[in-house]
Amino acid sequence: MHHFKAKDLTDKQMYKFLSGSIIPRPIAWITTQNPETKIVNAAPFSFFSAVSNVSPLLTIAILRNGGKIKDSAKNLLSGKQGVVHIVSEELVEEMNKTSAPLPDTESEIDLTSLTLTESHSVSVPAIKEAKIRMEVTLHQYVPVMDDEGNVITDLFILQANEFYFDDSVFDEEKQYVLADQLKPVARLAGNEYATIGDIYSINRPK
Repeated sequence: MHHFKAKDLTDKQMYKFLSGSIIPRPIAWITTQNPETKIVNAAPFSFFSAVSNVSPLLTIAILRNGGKIKDSAKNLLSGKQGVVHIVSEELVEEMNKTSAPLPDTESEIDLTSLTLTESHSVSVPAIKEAKIRMEVTLHQYVPVMDDEGNVITDLFILQANEFYFDDSVFDEEKQYVLADQLKPVARLAGNEYATIGDIYSINRPK
């Protein structure tokens, strides 16, 4: 078995080991907006999970690039709101386009054929084509620091205030999301993505 001490790894190795081991990861495809310029930013982040169902909280960790804060993080800090979308198979190419490293004076949406639609509880527009989306507001911000006190990741805990489900992916009677119809895309390492494959059930111990 290969064994490594974290203290001996480079940043690149660390990222490879984490992103290659913690898989598959759901993708938070989030729109945010610069409060001053009103430019809408769209970007995918796969260090993403849920925290609670009592308060509907999500976490998104936005890694800094060479110590520089990303546009989505800046917008969340200043505007304190956004819209998180779930990526399905038919939208993966469009999602990938929005990962382009554009300056904050340009919108990634302009690189795509996507359309924006008005939100209800936040001023940030949503991606109309996404089959699931959640309007979110900032619940808590945690600047994650390295041993020297430098911020390396901007961690956001976001509260979901509104949920939207396309008819094709939602069982209204049982209140279930239909994963086989949603066909969500998960992030692996490098340029690799995955779909969910076979779905099966295992009963939990009582």
